[in-house]
Amino acid sequence: MNTHLEQLQPALLWQHFRTFCNTPRPSWHEEAILAKIEAWADRQNLTHERDAASNLLLRKPATAGHENAPGIVLQGHVDMVAEVDNGVAHDFQSDAIDTFVEDGWLKARGTTLGADNGIGASAALAILEEPELEHGPLEVLLTVAEEVSLVGAAKLAPDWLQGRLLLNLDTEQQGEVCIGCAGGTNVSTQTELALQPLAAGMRVARIAVGGLNGGHSGIDIDSGRANANRLLARVLYQLLAHDLRLVAYDGGRMDNAITRSAEAIVAFPAAADDAVTAQLQQLQSMLRAELAGVDDGVTVSRCAGEASEALSAADSRRLVQLLYALPFGVERMSQAAPGVVETSNNIGVLQLADGLFATQLMVRSLTDSTRDALAERIVAMFELADLPAEQGAGYPGWTPNPDSALLQRFIAIHEQVTGQQPAIKVIHAGLECGLIGAKYPHMDMISFGPTIRGAHSPAERVELASVESFYQLLCATITALAQPDPGA
Repeated sequence: MNTHLEQLQPALLWQHFRTFCNTPRPSWHEEAILAKIEAWADRQNLTHERDAASNLLLRKPATAGHENAPGIVLQGHVDMVAEVDNGVAHDFQSDAIDTFVEDGWLKARGTTLGADNGIGASAALAILEEPELEHGPLEVLLTVAEEVSLVGAAKLAPDWLQGRLLLNLDTEQQGEVCIGCAGGTNVSTQTELALQPLAAGMRVARIAVGGLNGGHSGIDIDSGRANANRLLARVLYQLLAHDLRLVAYDGGRMDNAITRSAEAIVAFPAAADDAVTAQLQQLQSMLRAELAGVDDGVTVSRCAGEASEALSAADSRRLVQLLYALPFGVERMSQAAPGVVETSNNIGVLQLADGLFATQLMVRSLTDSTRDALAERIVAMFELADLPAEQGAGYPGWTPNPDSALLQRFIAIHEQVTGQQPAIKVIHAGLECGLIGAKYPHMDMISFGPTIRGAHSPAERVELASVESFYQLLCATITALAQPDPGA
């Protein structure tokens, strides 16, 4: 499948990305792709090993004459976010990603593409296969479970990496180089709530919010895109006036994706049926006006539902009120990095089934103290609703080092290759550099990559021309770093 990828340039990169597309690899299910990479490495006579977390490290000796050059670690992750369009049947544990080219972009039919971070990982493997490339000692570190709170990097073995320069290949804008990123933590709960039999004369309905664009809960959090969990909570709050009873709720699968659709099964007195229908129509018109130009396709719909039990009126009210009160989006902009989001929250996963209420929210921040303050405030909101919640251990951000020697070398290489200096960025997303740097504090790091849009959603796409430019820049950087530093 995806044979058309073999026709794209650079050929080695796209050959590897075809393997990534044809091999299911959602987070926690990376064994198949890791085994294929190891088999390929054996054919290339490359040494490789895994650590206890199943992160994969491949090594290639320096080309002759460059043995004393600083070792370079090319780093990316092999897992991908598993998101699918409504109505599309796709099993991320067995089905290949179906890709196509349109207007200079590579896209996937109805699912996430996995360019995040399949393109970066493919580029790293392609580098190991380049026959004429001059380079110092090379290592390729491919981590697992990055998309679920950077688990692989958090469990990375210490004293394992030999290189002292790290090129993370997991950012998403050509012409930029990232030198810092946000840290994050989760807020979660899992609580049993009692169900009660529904009285006679109650109407059961399935109410849904959909048609949203979604996106990356860090990079896109300041885009104005709506979160379906936030909108559905708003709808349900308005319906509390009709003696609403909550039966079930289904919103989101990933805490790091802005939720595109959510639905709830509810019950209310049959006498309120016409009023509920009219109010839903009004709410849809209102939301379309509010989200014009951002999420023009937003829908608020209703269809018949079935249920014999529901939460009590009191539990329904306190749960809906909590969901409506939860913060979403930008909490604070950075003073240290103007124009960059400092702190945010994403209402990623909300679930209620058979009385079990579970949530997974993601708080991001450039500073650990404000990250923890927002997470603690959200926990307090749950506690006020008499619903226990807990904050996860979290992971650190990557503190920018504008005086980095690697950064200065890269700026000069970028200008030589492209004719322009790169824009230096700090991003509101989680990169593994912070966690790797905590275990390897003397490692100098930067991050760059091709242009990717819509990551963490089925709208994900990668610009083909930017992939070619990115790979050319990567090759030039590796060759230049094998030479003595002219500024040393």
